Amino acid sequence: MIIYSVSLRVKTDIADEWLQWMQGEHIPNMLNTGYFNSYKIFKILVPETEADFIVYRVNYELDSFEKYTEYAQKEAKRLQEAAAARYHGRYTASREVIEKL
Repeated sequence: MIIYSVSLRVKTDIADEWLQWMQGEHIPNMLNTGYFNSYKIFKILVPETEADFIVYRVNYELDSFEKYTEYAQKEAKRLQEAAAARYHGRYTASREVIEKL
């Protein structure tokens, strides 16, 4: 199993709105691509971050690395640009692809 793990550092003043948007729009759009089986979203408690930020992690599960590669080539840019257009300058994201052993 492959995990596409996205860490997001979100400004505190938009965190509630951002989380609602993620759960109500962005994550459903990710799942609707057909590449992902499920997801889990987490709020990072330790280590603590700066006072004006909250860090979240969203893990999306896929069946294979090939599915991730196809997602990255066909869908990732569009979905990432939608988030950037909505929350430009108010969050940062880093991404990893890991394999569950």
